[in-house]
Amino acid sequence: MSTIVNEVRKGFYLDSVALMRLSAEIAAMGGIEEAVLMIGTPSNLEIMQNAGVLNATGDTAGPNDLVIALRADGKGSANRALAHANETLDGKSKKKGGQSAAKARTLKGGLTLHPDANLALVSTPGTYASREARAALDAGLNVMIFSDNVSLDSETKLKRQARASNLLVMGPDCGTAYINQVPLAFANSLSHVTSAANTAAIAASGTGLQEFAVLLSKLGGNLKHGIGVGGRDLSDAVGAISTLQAIDLLSEDDSIEQIVLISKPPGPDTAKLVFDKLAQCGKKVIACVFGYEESLVPDSITYAANLRDTAELAADSKLEEPDYDSIADSLVIDIDADRQYVCGLFTGGTLCTETQLILQQAGINTSSNAAAGSSTPLTDSTDAHRIVDLGADEYTVGRPHPMMEPLVRTDALAQALNNASTAVIILDVVLGYGAHEDPTAAIVTTLNNGPQSRPVVIAYVCGTESDPQRLNKQQSALSDAGAIVCDSNCGAAELSAAIIQRIKNR
Repeated sequence: MSTIVNEVRKGFYLDSVALMRLSAEIAAMGGIEEAVLMIGTPSNLEIMQNAGVLNATGDTAGPNDLVIALRADGKGSANRALAHANETLDGKSKKKGGQSAAKARTLKGGLTLHPDANLALVSTPGTYASREARAALDAGLNVMIFSDNVSLDSETKLKRQARASNLLVMGPDCGTAYINQVPLAFANSLSHVTSAANTAAIAASGTGLQEFAVLLSKLGGNLKHGIGVGGRDLSDAVGAISTLQAIDLLSEDDSIEQIVLISKPPGPDTAKLVFDKLAQCGKKVIACVFGYEESLVPDSITYAANLRDTAELAADSKLEEPDYDSIADSLVIDIDADRQYVCGLFTGGTLCTETQLILQQAGINTSSNAAAGSSTPLTDSTDAHRIVDLGADEYTVGRPHPMMEPLVRTDALAQALNNASTAVIILDVVLGYGAHEDPTAAIVTTLNNGPQSRPVVIAYVCGTESDPQRLNKQQSALSDAGAIVCDSNCGAAELSAAIIQRIKNR
């Protein structure tokens, strides 16, 4: 019978990224069935309760306390894990205390240290994000809200307040931004940083902005600004408040020659507002609006069907990629007759969307938990073309995002490797600031421990050689483990489609 152990550390705070990584580390210890370390907010306590790891001790925690919640196969395993958690937390606390002189604990303290600051990045639990963002706006700061779980009503009110004060709100749930070539939050270190940067992007998706920035950099282009507006900004409910502000700001920047829009389809009313303003902004405009009808985009705006096309249009250059049809011809010969399906296991939501649309264009009907285009809802059956966004909320409740902790994906990858009907597995790996320091290590271990007869594994690494994880190192690790590494997410999807088409026709 499982043992549940909770400990509450009063008045202890550690950022959510560090807590999620430590949770995953403890969960990987022997005898641990589940490990969750969270600040004791009401919503977090509910998550722990639903995960079956909360007991009466943990339920006493307040919003300023840290809860260590463990479910183990016995007291011995639980006590070992608890000791490891406390030892690690005590070490982090001492380290943090040694650096406290250079850091502020409040917005007011931060402004005292940096009186010339004009932007605040909010990364608190969603319950408190609106309050902190409003305080930053009141202090005359632009705001980037990294936090998710901010209500639609709060988002709209914050953006209206910002607009009235001639300030900008990026987000909420804004994972990536570049301001004057400085990367914020989950972002890549771009290879070309120059005063001649002439491209700006407005993006409603984090990994979409990362992929565009990385491909543009590979093609020799220069991104000056990447403004993340949040996934709901272009809905009719919000009315593209931040997007319209961003267009005005970029229109006034004489150094910007072209503006790129990256988004899922906007609301019908909002689409007209956004496209009309883009058409009149006086700049070259490229629109990559996934799943949107090209005929609905004004003639003065260049339509791009995917992120690779978008980067190529912006750089006026072509990405050199191999002949995927030839590669597919050589691979399909060795694929067992029973293998028919593609399984995509993604950490990036936009990369998941882009893959679905490319497969659908090739006549391959997909199912997904983040359905795009004609995709049907995901089912438990593995006898289907399944494209899964493992970074979606249902997979990250009480667990770290797979971009921060790749171990989250290993069980799903192992199952796909052992599924006799799977022909192709597609994986994305996202590098950059905030991402795991060695994201391919868990994939490589799983591949090396997998069956000898397995599906074709196709991977794409979104990153640059300037990223902390180093692009070439990550690509080489995957190649050495037998994966085929493509040069773009589009390329990985196209190669997968080519293989499945040949399987259907043989």
